[in-house]
Amino acid sequence: MQVFEAIKTRRSTRSFKKDDVTPQQLEKILEAGRWAPSGLNNQPWKFKTLSENEKKIVSGFTKYRKILEQAPAAIAVFMDTKLSYNRDKDVLSIGACIQNMLLETHEQGLGGLWMGEILNQKEKVREALHLPETLELMAVIAVGHPSEEKPETVRKNLSELMLY
Repeated sequence: MQVFEAIKTRRSTRSFKKDDVTPQQLEKILEAGRWAPSGLNNQPWKFKTLSENEKKIVSGFTKYRKILEQAPAAIAVFMDTKLSYNRDKDVLSIGACIQNMLLETHEQGLGGLWMGEILNQKEKVREALHLPETLELMAVIAVGHPSEEKPETVRKNLSELMLY
């Protein structure tokens, strides 16, 4: 798959089959995230693959509980504030990291959902996972085999996005 094709055809998956995601598939997704650009190459991200029990606990902190519970795998992405040198740049880097993971997920024929709404409860998630205060939740990514094909999405014309 070519990069631009992957970018254009990737979709947010909200319904998953029960088929497992293998440890090898997850590792490759995490590797894709690891290779994202970051200022000063500080690589401010930390990943936690959630166990079934952790997934169940964490799903209680989002209104999208059923999506997370149904997903065969989930990755919590954190910013390690000890590694941070500029919060804005680090948050942008982690966004690139997450996009890399979503593109690799798509490349493998899997689906993923970048869950941001859960950030409203990020402290509760961190505490429930017994993680240090130096880790700040940036997203949870639900991963699995899509249960249905998603139609092409509509995007604004480039001319509507340009400033002249």
